[in-house]
Amino acid sequence: MSRAYSDLAFTPAVRAMQTRMGSRSSYARLDQAEDRRDALTEREAEFIEKRDGFYQATVGETGWPYVQFRGGPAGFLKVLDARTLAYADFRGNLQYISVGNLEGNDRVSILLMDYANQRRLKILGRVRLVSATEDPGLLARLRDPQYRAQVERAFVITVEAYDWNCPQHITPRYTEAEVEQAVQPLRAELEQARLELARLRAAASPRS
Repeated sequence: MSRAYSDLAFTPAVRAMQTRMGSRSSYARLDQAEDRRDALTEREAEFIEKRDGFYQATVGETGWPYVQFRGGPAGFLKVLDARTLAYADFRGNLQYISVGNLEGNDRVSILLMDYANQRRLKILGRVRLVSATEDPGLLARLRDPQYRAQVERAFVITVEAYDWNCPQHITPRYTEAEVEQAVQPLRAELEQARLELARLRAAASPRS
């Protein structure tokens, strides 16, 4: 049994290039892997639910790929089950390139990044667009009442394959929330030092 991601991504041309460059033998073992990696586990679900954005690629009728960043509150990309992801599509610049592309080709590639910990998850899937009138319950499930953005539709993604990518060249970057979490112990230590200094000054002051 081979991995689903290899089946989809390693086309004959890709395999020929791997052979030419000497890496085919390293990847040949994936053709005999026990885990297909076409159903998300708790590890992937936890990773996805902590992300506040991802990169999404679709392909238009001309064959050109289109990549855009989709962002929202952490967890806006929801894991409905081991084979299904979904998110609320917020009203944007009204170009509708991704939506238009998906009308003709439902394939999608998603890249989720954790820059702070140098991790990334790649997902290949197929998208079904769902309007609010088609399934208001689904849209309500995906909507975040604390995030003020107009929801136009839902993207429902059937996972075909996923793969954890090499972290070697990921430059660490940190969100505002991650920085705040990292410096919180320092803030607490500084506050403790300030209180201790105030106590020492009070003890050293001459009494009237």
